[in-house]
Amino acid sequence: MRVVRRVNPADFSGQPSVVTLGNFDGVHRGHQAIFQRVVERARRSGGPAVAVTFFPHPAAVLGAPPPLLTNLHQRLGLLAAAGIDVVVLIHFTRQFARIEAAPFVVRFLVDGLRVAQLVVGHRVGFGHRRAGNAALLSTLSRAYGFELEVVDAVDVDGLAVSSSAIRETVRRGDVQAASRMLGRPYGISERVRHGQRRGVGLGFPTANVSVRGLQLPPDGVYAVRVLAGGREHRGVANLGFNPTFGNEDRALEAHLFDFQGNLYRQRIEIRFVARLRGERKFENADALANQIRQDVATARRVLS
Repeated sequence: MRVVRRVNPADFSGQPSVVTLGNFDGVHRGHQAIFQRVVERARRSGGPAVAVTFFPHPAAVLGAPPPLLTNLHQRLGLLAAAGIDVVVLIHFTRQFARIEAAPFVVRFLVDGLRVAQLVVGHRVGFGHRRAGNAALLSTLSRAYGFELEVVDAVDVDGLAVSSSAIRETVRRGDVQAASRMLGRPYGISERVRHGQRRGVGLGFPTANVSVRGLQLPPDGVYAVRVLAGGREHRGVANLGFNPTFGNEDRALEAHLFDFQGNLYRQRIEIRFVARLRGERKFENADALANQIRQDVATARRVLS
């Protein structure tokens, strides 16, 4: 998959493009339904399957940003896995936000990408004050000669799948429901960073990752599966501030069972399976170590 940050018409001078656009946070089952149609149409026409998306999230520029389900690296990886050929990654600024909806379509999609077919979700919104919608696209498709397909919502557990619905589900701690709406296990993908090495001293070394800016489930201890180095490992993870030691920053620390190796600076994905207990403050390190041993035993049973 190719990622471009500027729309150069010369790069799309071959077969006309099949395009979709959106933030695609989470790359959930609703997004996947759109990508499936984009890829199917592109393979039939011989043109590239193109996804136009934005970074940072528009709400981070214009107001209070929502906590995200996926960071940019994870989002791009999921777009590639969905079969997208080209991602147009537009740097979202206040100046860009002032572009009206119709000129955006003409400048970026019609003139820039040579769009022949456009596939969008039913709640699509774009342009200044998100004035662009499916009705406007229908009018523009007739004026500029491209096909338009509007994909209906995908329902899971009787609820229309959306990024905001998944954020709320994660916030409540229902990681199983979140996984069903995502179409894959809910997890966090980040690079391992240096921690305080307290886990090593307790006999349970951990891989520590940042969770800044991400939507998270409630603090506590979780049974997890960790993807690292192309393999899946079972483990137990603590999410929170580690009150026994008074940490100031919220962090996610995962102990991988029966693992020998150094994961520092490697990108791993920590997938939440089940919450075992809430986060607690212990009297001392020995009491914490005893509880971790119990957590490990419980997590092994849950993951077996």
